[in-house]
Amino acid sequence: MEFGDVQETGEKNFPKQDETPIQYGTAGFRTKGSRLNHVIYRMGVLAAIRSATKSGATIGVMITASHNPEEDNGVKLVDPMGEMLGPEWEKYATEVANVPGSKLDVTLQELTKNLGVTSLQSSRVVFARDTRPSSPVLAAALEAGIKAAGAQCQNFGLLTTPQLHYIVRCINTNGQYGKPTEEGYFEKLSEAFVKLRNIRKAKKMKTLEVYNTCLYLDAANGVGAGKIPILQSKLGDLLKISLVNDGSGKLNHECGADFVKVQQKPPTGVNMVPGQRWASFDGDADRIVYYFMGVTDNRFYLLDGDKIATLVAGYLKDLVQETGLSLNLGLVQTAYANGSSTRYITDQLKVPVACVPTGVKHLHHKAQEFDIGVYFEANGHGTAIVSNSSYNLLQKTSQNTSISDHQSEACDLLLSVIDLINQTVGDAISDMLLVEMILAAQDWDVEQWNKAYTDLPNRQLKVKVKDRSVIQTTDAERKASSPVGLQSAIDESVAKYTHGRSFVRPSGTEDIVRVYAEADTQSAADKLANEVAVLVYKMAGGIGEKPKLH
Repeated sequence: MEFGDVQETGEKNFPKQDETPIQYGTAGFRTKGSRLNHVIYRMGVLAAIRSATKSGATIGVMITASHNPEEDNGVKLVDPMGEMLGPEWEKYATEVANVPGSKLDVTLQELTKNLGVTSLQSSRVVFARDTRPSSPVLAAALEAGIKAAGAQCQNFGLLTTPQLHYIVRCINTNGQYGKPTEEGYFEKLSEAFVKLRNIRKAKKMKTLEVYNTCLYLDAANGVGAGKIPILQSKLGDLLKISLVNDGSGKLNHECGADFVKVQQKPPTGVNMVPGQRWASFDGDADRIVYYFMGVTDNRFYLLDGDKIATLVAGYLKDLVQETGLSLNLGLVQTAYANGSSTRYITDQLKVPVACVPTGVKHLHHKAQEFDIGVYFEANGHGTAIVSNSSYNLLQKTSQNTSISDHQSEACDLLLSVIDLINQTVGDAISDMLLVEMILAAQDWDVEQWNKAYTDLPNRQLKVKVKDRSVIQTTDAERKASSPVGLQSAIDESVAKYTHGRSFVRPSGTEDIVRVYAEADTQSAADKLANEVAVLVYKMAGGIGEKPKLH
């Protein structure tokens, strides 16, 4: 194949601006929006090539930087079933993004030759963007790249990241997963939510006494803010959403899921009333965390991804048991999962737990090994995945006239729950509806939910280093294999604290090492985190200000 026109257009309109390398990671490319023109143009071409290797299946491209500051932006490709790119294609993306403009033609020729691609005329790419100021310009660069490659494309405008994942899967399943439009997305979720709420109301035969239909939502001034009024119009009085950070302020600035999780406090300017149920999205609405102010102690309580995971897994386990089917349910976590949550899931819920390295692609892949796999990162990104065979079995069983009415109803109920879940990727809107449905079904308020188990106090720190690759890890990132001696030193520090646990891992995008620690008190967790940060600084080439023990 020839890519002379692609190179000429790129050199003329989207030239490579600097020689600073950029790497495609789990979240795609992310950096300052001003640096991304040439990268996103080239990703348009790569998406067309990816589509060709999938026999013309539609590939998605999302322009967003999620929870990053407003001046940042990014891009990631979405595979045919709504999945993220695999490791091999992450390498291709990194190579194409970094090659000098004068060698783009040759690089693309070699890539398509190695992949056996001879034409891009049947390739199809759909794309969307978030609300960042740089997104419209970058969307134009992306479209130019797709068209320069000779592929077909469709611009879906402003969408949340999970909505694009959903649409890609709908297109490639010929509508079996749902209607491939934003309206189809809202129809599927809202209809499932309304059905489930009505079923539970009928079974209880009484007005809910504890669950409050009002939810206070911080939309991080992101793209999700504009979608909530659409959702609200379809839910009526079943869920009333009071919106703050509705897009009128700066994106992700002192608000949003990442801010609340890391700072462990409400968004700036929010005056919480004790007992109110609050939630926060991130900028592209693929993360959600809940929180509240205690009624008796006025303390801030965070209900993060771990709390959501245990709520969902517990509810699904009970529902699976009611169906009478032998479905294998499992929960997938990362090392960042709070130790109390893991013990609660294992000892109380009796649900198998698997631990994988940080990154959604690892969690998603592992969750696929179960009939029903639930995964959540502590940051609030997560979903549940149901195997096709399990879904088909549920459908067949629900129609079986020889089973009890109770089993048939349980199968039908579980099928509706599955319709409420966006299985392609973590989805703040879908997860919000799932949590709200479960709380209503249990007739719980947030305090009752929170009492399932008590999180161990924890602390996260960052240490600047010359070269993050000095840190190597094993055991799903829970142990440091290099530098030599670091892990034994960490173990010595951890042994001094009750319920102590700590691990370190290199950042995937910048030269920092992330430190996580937990212990029985906040002061102990803080001290352990500082001790480990000092060890990393000394043994891994720390730069800048040295961590100080409190």
